[in-house]
Amino acid sequence: MLLIHPRTLGVLLLAAAACGGYPPPNDRLMATVAAARSAREVGAPSSPQAALHLKLAEEEIAAAKVLLADGKNQRAAFTLLRAKADAELALALAKQNSAKAETQQVQEQIKTLQGANQ
Repeated sequence: MLLIHPRTLGVLLLAAAACGGYPPPNDRLMATVAAARSAREVGAPSSPQAALHLKLAEEEIAAAKVLLADGKNQRAAFTLLRAKADAELALALAKQNSAKAETQQVQEQIKTLQGANQ
């Protein structure tokens, strides 16, 4: 049987309470930062809606970092969930905007070629 001194037990319980018992979501933070970076690289800043969601994601990432520094790991994890969703939406919107631009460019080339053949 393991015997723990009451004072040691108190210190352990205090330490566990201070950490909140929730591990820091470091992997989630890295994945969220990567998603925001991807959205930025694909062109989210040039699309108004994508830029809005990218800005929200970046603000939420900053807020999560503050929460992590304060030891509020669970709240940081939930904030990062929102941030990742916003970053992924920004990425999807940026890709959609890029696809629309490419489609329009191809349609213009088709019209030019059809006009040259007539």
